[in-house]
Amino acid sequence: MPMDLKNRYLSLCAEVQQPPNTCVWEALENNINSDGSLKLTGNDQLKHGDRLTDEDMLVLSKIFVENSAIKGLDLRYNNITDKGAVYIAHLIQESESLQSLDLMCNNIEADGAEVIAKSLHKNKSLRMLRMTGNKIGNKGGMQLAAMLQVNATLEEIDVSDCDLATQSVIAFAIVLKNSRRIRAINVSRPLLFSLQEETTVHIAQMLVVNKTLRELHMGKHDMTDTGVERLCEALKLNVSLRYLDLRCNRITRDGAKCLSEVLKQNPSLEILDLSFNRIEDDGAVYLCEAIKLPHSKLKALSVTSNNIGKKGLMSFNEAMKVNSCLTHIYIWGNKLEEPVCMAFSRLISSGRLLEEHTDVSPYEVDGHVFLAEASHGLHRHYYWTSKYGGDGDSSCHDVCKKHVIYVNDLL
Repeated sequence: MPMDLKNRYLSLCAEVQQPPNTCVWEALENNINSDGSLKLTGNDQLKHGDRLTDEDMLVLSKIFVENSAIKGLDLRYNNITDKGAVYIAHLIQESESLQSLDLMCNNIEADGAEVIAKSLHKNKSLRMLRMTGNKIGNKGGMQLAAMLQVNATLEEIDVSDCDLATQSVIAFAIVLKNSRRIRAINVSRPLLFSLQEETTVHIAQMLVVNKTLRELHMGKHDMTDTGVERLCEALKLNVSLRYLDLRCNRITRDGAKCLSEVLKQNPSLEILDLSFNRIEDDGAVYLCEAIKLPHSKLKALSVTSNNIGKKGLMSFNEAMKVNSCLTHIYIWGNKLEEPVCMAFSRLISSGRLLEEHTDVSPYEVDGHVFLAEASHGLHRHYYWTSKYGGDGDSSCHDVCKKHVIYVNDLL
C-alpha cells in the first residue's frame, strides 16, 4: 500500500504541477500506523521537508478520498488556511472511512470553520475533530455549534484557544442539552468580557439534563467560586461526567469546598484538574475529606500551583493511605517543605504512588529529602508528542481507558 500511495501522490503532484513535499513522501512511506492513522505534523524536527500548505492539501485530499484504509489524520502545526480548509471539507464530505481529524494550530479562521462545519452535516464517519489554536472566532464557533445539531456521528470536539466569545460558548451548551452523541468537549480559553459568568451558568444548566457527556474542559474561563458553586449544583445531579477540567481559573478554598461536596454526594467523577488555581491549604483539606470516603472513585487529581502548604499537602498524603483508588496526583508548584518531601518520597518508595503517576521525583542531598519536577501530567501529550515514542508513553494514560481528548487511555 505505501508504494501505491507514493506513486499516486507523485502522479497527482505532476497533474497539478506542484513539487512533491518530502515530509509527505516520507510519511506515506513509513508512518501509516496499524490503526490506519497518518501523522503529518509540522513540528517534528526529525522530518525533512516543509510544513503542509493549502496546495499540499489539494493533492492529499484527493489521495485520502480514494483510500479507505486511512482512518485518522494528524495535521497539527502546519500552514493550512481557509483555502486549505476547503479541500479538507471536500475530504470530510466524500470520505466514508475518516474517523479522526486533528487540525490543531493551523491558520484556519471563520470562513474555513464554516466550510468544515457544512461538510460535517452529511458526514457519517468522523468521530473526533480538533480545531485547537485556529482563530475561528465567534462566527466559526457558531457554525460548529450549529453543525452539532445536524451531525449524528461526532463524539469529540475540541475548540479551545479558538477565540470563541460568550455567544458561541453558550451555543455549544444549548446544543449539548439535546445531544446524545458528544462524549467530550473542550471550550477552554474563550474571550470573555463579562463578569456575570454566563457561560458557566449555561454549561451548568446543560449538565443537569445531559446524560452522555463524559469529559468537559473549561480551563481559562475566569471562573470564580460563584461559578463553581453553580457548576457543582448541576454536577450533583449529573451521573455521566467522568473528567472535569477547571485549570487556570480563579477558584479558591470556597470553590474547592463545593467540589468536595460533589465528590461526597455524587462519586462519578474520576479525574479532576484544578491546576493553577488558588485553593490553598483549606481547599486541599476539603478535597481530602471527600477522597477519604470509601465510595470515592477519584483516580487522578491535579492541584499544580495552588499555593498549598504543608498542611494541605500532608492531607493528600494521608488521603492516599486511606483510599487506594486515587493513583495519580500532581502537586508541583506548591510549598514543598521537607516533611512533605519525605511523605511523598515514602509514598513513591513503598509503591503506593508510582513515579510516572506524579509530577515530582524525590532525591536526597546531605541527608535532606527534596522533590524535583518530573515531566508528567494530565496534559503531557496535548500540545506535543514524543519524537521517539507514541502517545501511549504518557504516564497519565493508564488510569482509565475511556477518555478521549487529552488522556486517550486514562479513563
